[in-house]
Amino acid sequence: MRTEVVSEPGRRERPNEDFAAVALPASGRGGCLVVLDGVTPPRETGCLHSVSWFTARLGGALTELTVSCPDLTLAEILSKAIARTAGAHAITCDLSHPRTPQATAVLVRWSADAVDHLVLSDSALLLETADGSVLPVLDDRLARLPRTLLATDELIDATLRNKEGGFFTAAADPSVADRAVTGSAPRERVRALAALTDGAARWVETFGEGDWAQCLGLVRKEGARGLVDRVRAMEEADRETRTHLGRSKTHDDATVVFAEL
Repeated sequence: MRTEVVSEPGRRERPNEDFAAVALPASGRGGCLVVLDGVTPPRETGCLHSVSWFTARLGGALTELTVSCPDLTLAEILSKAIARTAGAHAITCDLSHPRTPQATAVLVRWSADAVDHLVLSDSALLLETADGSVLPVLDDRLARLPRTLLATDELIDATLRNKEGGFFTAAADPSVADRAVTGSAPRERVRALAALTDGAARWVETFGEGDWAQCLGLVRKEGARGLVDRVRAMEEADRETRTHLGRSKTHDDATVVFAEL
C-alpha cells in the first residue's frame, strides 16, 4: 500500500489545529487513518487548553484505539477517545461550554476483509471503488441548515451546535459518536481513499473546480500537496474580490490523507 499525508496551517503564525495520522498494527495486516479538523472558537471557551492540544489528544487516542482494539466499532472507538480526552481536562476546564475544544472527524480502518469508515461533521472521505468510481462519504447536516439559522455564533451555539436538529462535533460528550455517519465495504471493493478537512475540500465546495471524483483524481495525479497548493492559489486570487463566498477566513488549515490499499 501507499500513503501520503499533507497538513498545512492556514496562517504560518498560527498553530495548525488539524490532526492527521496513518497507522499500521504490529501484525502488518490492515491499518487505519485519522483526520481531525479543530474548530477555531470566536471567543473564550471555558477551557485552559488550545484547540491544537485537544486535537492532538483526541487524535492520539483515536489512533491508538483503532489499531489496538479491532473488536470495537469505530463509533465505540470515537466514544472512548472522546471520554479519555475529556477526562484529561475535566477538573480544570468547563466542558459544558458550547465552545469547549472540539473537532470534526474522519476515521477509517481496513483489514484483510473490510474497510470501515466514520465521518462526523464537515470533513470529507472519498472512497475509490474497484471499478474507478468515487463514493463521497459526507456528514452534511451543517450544509443543509438554512443560512438564516447560521446568522451569528451566538445563535449557532444556542440552537444548533451539538443539538438535535443541528449538527455534531467531537467535543466532550462521548454519546455524540452515535451521530456519526458510518459504514463498511468489502476490502476488495475499495482500492483507494482520501480524507480531507474542509480547508482542502474548498477545491470542490467553495471554488467549484470539480466534483469529488475529479478531486480524488487530482490527488492521485498531483499528490496531496498538489491539491493543497491549488486551493492556496485560488484563495490568494480571491483574497480581495471574495467572488466565492462561504468562507470566513482567507486561508484555513488544510489536510489531505491519501491511501492506496
